[in-house]
Amino acid sequence: MKTSEVIAAALDREFEEIFREHHHMVYRTARGVLGNPTDAEDIAQTIFLRLLDRGISSDIRRNPRGYLYRAAVNESLNVIRSRKRLILVADQDGIEAHAAPEPAASRVESEDEIHRRLYEAISRLSAGWAEILILRYVHKSSDAEIAKLLGKSRGTVAVTLYRARARLKKWMSDSLGGKS
Repeated sequence: MKTSEVIAAALDREFEEIFREHHHMVYRTARGVLGNPTDAEDIAQTIFLRLLDRGISSDIRRNPRGYLYRAAVNESLNVIRSRKRLILVADQDGIEAHAAPEPAASRVESEDEIHRRLYEAISRLSAGWAEILILRYVHKSSDAEIAKLLGKSRGTVAVTLYRARARLKKWMSDSLGGKS
């Protein structure tokens, strides 16, 4: 067996191990953000195909869970942002409807609508803030676990969570017509 074949086989095994160990976490993260299993699987496939195409860098070897988690959050938020742009471009009636919203008292929000608005608001946060929120509330990670995963102090994580929740609360209150 040639040296190049040995290296290729080792890289294939390394990729397979990373895939098996982290695919579920990537999928669960994307599903938590997007709320849709089909889109979540698309995100997971995209991330792992890119990894396969680009190779396994030293960043991935050092902290595969953190790297892949961050990739899942970023890709999911990109999907939310792109959908929002598509809706704004494709739906003129929707734009006009948003320009003249119904009175807040007569509007009844479904859980799906509130979930959609929440993740639109999360997509407006910085990627770092969004990551910490998703780790805390989707993955149920403690401040200490988040700090270890992201290489931050517990204090930084706690302050970021506080600020991110405050900003989301304001944005959600504004988007729901002042109801909270």
